[in-house]
Amino acid sequence: MAYRCGWAAKPGQERVLAIDITRGGFAWALEHSALSHFDPEIHADETSWSAQVEHSPVRIQWDPERDLHHRPLDHRSIQIGLRGEAVDAYVEKWIVTLTDITATMREIATHLQTGNLDAAAALLPEERPYPVPEELAEAVGTTPVR
Repeated sequence: MAYRCGWAAKPGQERVLAIDITRGGFAWALEHSALSHFDPEIHADETSWSAQVEHSPVRIQWDPERDLHHRPLDHRSIQIGLRGEAVDAYVEKWIVTLTDITATMREIATHLQTGNLDAAAALLPEERPYPVPEELAEAVGTTPVR
């Protein structure tokens, strides 16, 4: 998702931080979340979905993942929005490490500008599936991963 800040080049977005949080905090966020859109396969009706959104401190949205050319891939990435008690917990309890990765983002941008996709890809962080229990996976609109 680093392309959204222009690889640390967009005005007001010239710094990129990698934020490591606790697994417990991430699990809590998923367990206390509501999907940002109504899905008849998940929600009984729009009224119950709307009530869930109103009372949930966490909002989840699934966006297409993109390759280094910004082309959509066949899987989605989770976006998580926090409010209220979730923000407090995130700031006070969940954050383990903050790492300034601005230089890496700018190096990736340089490789992309020169067409060196292999070098750019080598600098991206490793991504691994997050193990989601079946009952939670359904609630957040994803496939269970164990």
